[in-house]
Parts: sequence; structure tokens; C-alpha cells
Amino acid sequence: MIRVISYNLRKHKAVTELAALAETPDLDALCLQEVISSELPTEIGDLHLANSTKNNRLGLAVYYRRERYEQTASQSFELKKSIHDRVFTPTTERLVGSRLVDRDSGHELVLASFHAAPLTALNSLRRNQIKAAHELLQTLGSGAPILMVGDYNYPLFKEGLSQHVNKTGYDLSLSDSMTYTNYKFFRGHFDFVTSQGFTVEGVETLARGASDHMPILVTAQYGSTSTHRSTIRQSPAQAKGEGDAAIGRSR
Repeated sequence: MIRVISYNLRKHKAVTELAALAETPDLDALCLQEVISSELPTEIGDLHLANSTKNNRLGLAVYYRRERYEQTASQSFELKKSIHDRVFTPTTERLVGSRLVDRDSGHELVLASFHAAPLTALNSLRRNQIKAAHELLQTLGSGAPILMVGDYNYPLFKEGLSQHVNKTGYDLSLSDSMTYTNYKFFRGHFDFVTSQGFTVEGVETLARGASDHMPILVTAQYGSTSTHRSTIRQSPAQAKGEGDAAIGRSR
């Protein structure tokens, strides 16, 4: 089993909360978005910095528990840019991944932090980015199971996204409650998980901090169950909350 927290720090504002998050019981990794890479510590509690993006004003990072895992490769990747990326905020790298080996079981896996284009872009561009990210991580992992978490900026039409990723052999998993509720018109599930070769047992939305996103805690087991691939499990409250979401916020 692996336990991973994903958190969008809102322009690095929530960085002071990472030490407390790293104390989450049995936590194996932190995947971060909207960080200032040059200001990140090498260690957060028992977690070690695997890699971070270098060319973005606001980047991504992956931390892992070195006592349990050995890192064998790591790389950041560029994805297709949106107009917002080109005009307003220099953003060249939207994916960072690390290939890890579980010292206890010998399992190899790829863990990645992902941040899709902002809501000013079309869903079609974000789907392109997700597909490209999966393909790049496959080259990094050479057939290893993949767990990609982060801010997908995809609050609406996730059933369509689920079908899209299913066609390429991935599962889409949402958390137990909304991850973004800061504004009336911009609310819903923004932060979630796509995976291949894992059974995601749970995705829990954690308490709000200084960020406009809530962290999510992912619990997954090695091995996938393809019978769940065509659906996204949601409660009625979740579905209602997503009906309040709207596209139009630029982050």
C-alpha cells in the first residue's frame, strides 16, 4: 500500500503547512503544485525531495519516504502550452515524475505531480496534457505502475474525462468531497488521481489551510481492478456540488 498527499500550495502560501502534513500516519509521499522550487527544503520530516521543476515561476515537486523507497530516476516534463501560459505566466513544465522502488516488496512504481492548464484553456487541451503526461510517465517507468496526482483543473464533465483516460488504460479517482470551494462559481473537484496498475482504495479531502485548494490523501494498493474503470463513484452531495461549478477562473 502507498499513501500520498497532493496539495496545490496557492503560489507557495501554504508551504508552512507541509511539516504537519508530513506527520500524517504512514505517509509515503507528497506531491506539490504551485511551489517556488528554490525555496523548498530538501527534507520535510521523514520525506526527501525527489525532484522539482526548475523553469517555472510556480512549479511542482515530489517528496518521498527514503526509508521505504529508493529513487532510480526522476524527470520534469514540458506539456502543450495554453495561451495563458504563453502570455501571462511563464510555465514550461507541468509534470514531474519519479521512478521509485519499494525496499520492502521490491515493487517498482512511478509517482508524479501534475498541474493542468488553467480554466481559461479548453478541456480539450487539458485532455491532451493528461494523455501526454501518461505517455511520458510510461517512458520513465518502463512498464511500472503509475500514480499521477495533482490539480487537473477539470471541475466539469469528468465522466467524459474518465472515459477518455479509460481508453488508454488508466483509472480516474475522485476524493470524498470537493477540493475547491473558495468562490461561489468556482467549486468542485479540481484535485484528483489518474492511475495505471494500482487499485485506489480511497481519496480523502483534508482540512482547508492557507491555500484555495484542500489537500487530498490517496491510499492505493499495487494491482488494478479493471471492472471499475468505466465509472466515477460520487455521492449525491458531490454531484450537486459539481453542478455549482463554472469555468472562468484563471490560476
